[in-house]
Amino acid sequence: MTETIPAERPRLLPPPTRDRPALRDRLAGLVRGGADTARWERPAFLGLLLVTGVLYVVNLGVNGWANAFYSAAVQAGSQSWEAFFYGSSDAANAITVDKPPAFLWVIGISVRLFGLNSWSILVPQALMGVASVAVLYRIVRRRFSAGAALTAGAVLATTPVATLMFRYDNPDALLVLLTVGAIALTLRGIESGRMRWVVWAGVLVGLGFLTKELQAFLVLPPLVGVYLVASPRPVLRRIGHLLAAALAVVVSAGWWVAIVELVPASARPYVGGSQTNSFLELTFGYNGLGRVTGDETGSVVPGVRTGGWWVRRRSAMTWCGG
Repeated sequence: MTETIPAERPRLLPPPTRDRPALRDRLAGLVRGGADTARWERPAFLGLLLVTGVLYVVNLGVNGWANAFYSAAVQAGSQSWEAFFYGSSDAANAITVDKPPAFLWVIGISVRLFGLNSWSILVPQALMGVASVAVLYRIVRRRFSAGAALTAGAVLATTPVATLMFRYDNPDALLVLLTVGAIALTLRGIESGRMRWVVWAGVLVGLGFLTKELQAFLVLPPLVGVYLVASPRPVLRRIGHLLAAALAVVVSAGWWVAIVELVPASARPYVGGSQTNSFLELTFGYNGLGRVTGDETGSVVPGVRTGGWWVRRRSAMTWCGG
């Protein structure tokens, strides 16, 4: 009788290992760029970001508390998580500022980490300016020369109104970064034909709404039009991608709005700038059509009910004085 010798079980070879470059090599690659990148391009790009940061940060403390209206809300948010969430003007949560709170969240995290001071309020704004320049550079560089991309970034960095926005605590710094990011993601979606890019663009636009309401939607018509015309996908697929992106806008912008509208008025702060304690009324009234028609009821600027103050009484705002 012949003895049967069992065959050896095949051994699984370990997966091939990739030699990860040392940290020093990776940092050198960050400076030099890829193999097809000119030796001067990446240093020039990093130099642009450095100069932009210096431009926005040097002597930043001279602005003090900048917009004291929003700085007070940041201080309130550093003392109360409820005030942080709603964007309240005071830690007692009597009334919110007249904008959604996304930009206050960014500054508020900085203040909670580094304490309340002018620099912790304004440095995040300056960093968002540097990030905006970097994103714009990448947008232009994907299609044009390094010189064109550097020029575009430099123009944004030195535009006077941009210099003001990125050294102040208004919501515009975050709004610019989010809209430039949405443009970059939409263009990536056009290049690749993949839905995920336009969906993420929709997320950024929705977050832009939570920064400065309807102003964020001004970029939607050109983004939708460009994607419909230039996407490599069939027309029906393009429309499906845009519908998914629209859903992303609604979800990323609507979750906070839904909470504010559904929470009983007695359990949350009064919506500042509104006449009916409604964020939707603030969106389409004072911060919406009111900005077009000039009928900004509730404004604190001269000529519109000045000389008095608002007092909260049982979830309603009463005008006193003036």
